[in-house]
Amino acid sequence: QVQLVESGGGLVQAGGSLRLSCTSSERTYGMAWFRQAPGKEREFVAAKNGEQPGYAYAVKGRFTISRDNTKNTVYLQMNSLKSEDTAVYYCAGTGKLLYGDMVMDPRRYDYWGQGTQVTVSS
Repeated sequence: QVQLVESGGGLVQAGGSLRLSCTSSERTYGMAWFRQAPGKEREFVAAKNGEQPGYAYAVKGRFTISRDNTKNTVYLQMNSLKSEDTAVYYCAGTGKLLYGDMVMDPRRYDYWGQGTQVTVSS
C-alpha cells in the first residue's frame, strides 16, 4: 500500500507564502493536491500527471506544483495567499495515466495523505 505524507502547512498572513511537501513511499504516476474547507466539498487544486501541470482557476498564477522524482516528492508552492485558501490540503496519487478533466476528479486517485492544515489570516 502506497503511503503519502504531507508537511508544510501552518498559519500565514494574507499575501504570504507557504510550500507544502508530499512524499510517497513508492513512485506514483500522477500526483495532485486537493483541499477541503469546513462545510465544503473537497476540491481540486493542482496536478502533475505527466509533463504538463494543471491548476484550478482559483489558484492559477499563484500556486505552482512541482515534482522531484528522485525523492518521490511533490511540492505545492503557494504565493499571494488569500483567506479563501484556508483549508486542509490533501496530497493524492495514482498509478494510472489521467488526462483532461480526469485529473480534477478525486475519485480517480488511489492514494491519499492525512492532510495538512493551511490557515490564512486576513
